[in-house]
Amino acid sequence: MSVVVAKYDAHHLLITKGAVEEVVAVCTHVRHDDVVEPLTMDLLERIRRISTDLNKEGLRVVAVASKELPPFREVYGVPDERNLTLLGYIAFLDPPKDSAAPALQALADHGVTVKVLTGDNELVTTKVCRDVGLAIDGTLSGADIERMPDEELVSAIEKATVLARLTPAHKARIVRLLKTNGHVVDFMGDGINDAPALRSADIGISVDSGVDIAKEAADIILLEKSLLVLEAGVLEGRRTFSNMLKYIKMTASSNFGNVLSVLVASAFLPFLPMLPMQLLIQNLLYDLSQIAIPFDNVDKDLLKKPQRWLASDIGRFMVFFGPISSIFDLTTYAMMWFVFNANTVQTQTLFQSGWFIVGLLTQTLIVHMIRTPKVPFFQSRPAIPLLAMTIAIMTVGVFLPMGPWATYFKLQPLPPLYFVCLPVILIGYMSLTQAMKGFYIRRFGW
Repeated sequence: MSVVVAKYDAHHLLITKGAVEEVVAVCTHVRHDDVVEPLTMDLLERIRRISTDLNKEGLRVVAVASKELPPFREVYGVPDERNLTLLGYIAFLDPPKDSAAPALQALADHGVTVKVLTGDNELVTTKVCRDVGLAIDGTLSGADIERMPDEELVSAIEKATVLARLTPAHKARIVRLLKTNGHVVDFMGDGINDAPALRSADIGISVDSGVDIAKEAADIILLEKSLLVLEAGVLEGRRTFSNMLKYIKMTASSNFGNVLSVLVASAFLPFLPMLPMQLLIQNLLYDLSQIAIPFDNVDKDLLKKPQRWLASDIGRFMVFFGPISSIFDLTTYAMMWFVFNANTVQTQTLFQSGWFIVGLLTQTLIVHMIRTPKVPFFQSRPAIPLLAMTIAIMTVGVFLPMGPWATYFKLQPLPPLYFVCLPVILIGYMSLTQAMKGFYIRRFGW
């Protein structure tokens, strides 16, 4: 960057600052105290050696040069940044935050790969990475990136940890190629040079002390000073996604099973297996039980690595788990038909009451069966709100046919023998679902 200053219009002075290599490249002289002498190869080598030594210590080095110009010009440009006199260089320390090292370790523990994209040179960046414990697998410079076509650069940036001497366009290009390669990319930056990459990333993060253009380009602005908030954000995002996925999986599989059961029943029964009003009440109670899912616990194993949304997985999951509830619905049909003789239009209320309870309880229990790949209640415990809501809905579901409101919903009380058979059906349903989970996880993962 260059500025031109004037003193009483007696003369104009061009002052240039920038990276040592770039500034020295446009210098022809160097000033020692008040003496200006030519920039010889020996002096150039000495400048580079001192600059490199400072970089290795983690100090950023900026060179400053100047040039006297006639006082009659008003417009200056890049061509004027030639034949300058080197005045010196400034080394300053920009230490990493104390929270950087633990934050990087926490992100690595949760499967997040960190790459450093910077305009600084690779020596300073390497020293800082060592200080914060970030292992460096490879380094690329802006010059290397400039020469590479996209096809070659995609492979190179996968292997590199440090990408140094980058322009804003380089950063945006790298982010775009990482996304093209199937990664979900977050970019964190606070400077003007970071704005294009912040816009290109899936999630752009800046800080409240960043420049305005970076904050405007970002999706999230961190107010906390500690970088450990990044780990908290990753975990909260995975928790939210996991709970959302639970709801979609259990709703898709449960509804698929219910539709299948109704289709089978309509082909053989002389009456509806459940009245529309009863189906609506059952769905209302089931949906109420789902309200607590956002507050549910998520297994630590599911937080260690990112999960992906794949619509094909939902369809496959529905086909595998939906028919399980239909098996026990048909078992309930047979029980009501043969054991309790609810096999005529006159006794359809008894039949519908029996399936109402089984359907609601299996739908409610599927929440706990599908919320975790582990054995529910024993290896993975639900959150208190979800458990309390489940108990409440199951209690209401049993109470409706047995209580004084049964006639309002065209239900009727069930005989004691029904409640002897009911636990057998529920235990069988949970056991078969757990067995199917084991097969599904071995075959497709969770």
